[in-house]
Amino acid sequence: MAASPGALRRAGNEEFRRGQYGPAAELYTRALAQLEAAGDATAEERSVLLANRAACHLKDGACSLCVADCTSALELVPFGIKPLLRRAAAYEALERYSLAYVDYKTALQVDCSVQAAHDGVNRVLYPFTPFLDETAAGMERAKMLKEEGNEFVKKGNHKKAVEKYSESLKLNKECATYTNRALCYLALKQYKEAAQDCTEALKLDPKNVKALYRRAQALKELKDYKSSIADIKSLLKTEPKNTAALRLLQELNRA
Repeated sequence: MAASPGALRRAGNEEFRRGQYGPAAELYTRALAQLEAAGDATAEERSVLLANRAACHLKDGACSLCVADCTSALELVPFGIKPLLRRAAAYEALERYSLAYVDYKTALQVDCSVQAAHDGVNRVLYPFTPFLDETAAGMERAKMLKEEGNEFVKKGNHKKAVEKYSESLKLNKECATYTNRALCYLALKQYKEAAQDCTEALKLDPKNVKALYRRAQALKELKDYKSSIADIKSLLKTEPKNTAALRLLQELNRA
């Protein structure tokens, strides 16, 4: 007589305790097959077997298989602590730290007392620390370069300002830096570059008044009056009494 799914599961647990992870996984697989063939298995029963088999895969270093089984287990019973922790451990071993972090944090939302999840969060955050430090330093450097560019603008040295803004943008794609560089390009009569910078700024902030106005100025100089008028009209929806925009619109209507 064939062993029942329950008996196979218990046998698998015994093999696991003995460190026989391959044979344990085979027993869990047989139990799953029987449950699926019978067609009357509960989601909980199947989820437990999948999570158990995932533990075997994790012990054997088959992390991708562990992730797959845990994902299937969580589809059956969402927010199961064991599959969350095992999938997190597998992601961690695969150096997919952001995914591991999400699973550890989810486990803590279910049960904040799970020490393994607390430990996991602390572990997976560590590889990001140098990156975070580097990013913070880069942001600070970008800010300093932008301020240096602003000083050159005040002195009327637009070419040097462009250099500073360009260096800043390599470190941080900021809307204000694009519009500042666009202002310099306008002063240098580099109208295509000015329009392009404003377009980049508008990708970050679609209603940015400076970007709309300066692109309209650049497009006017490029004799693309239709597009220039469209930008001014978009600007006036945000600031209907913007005198500079109203004046430019009058000029465009006469062009």
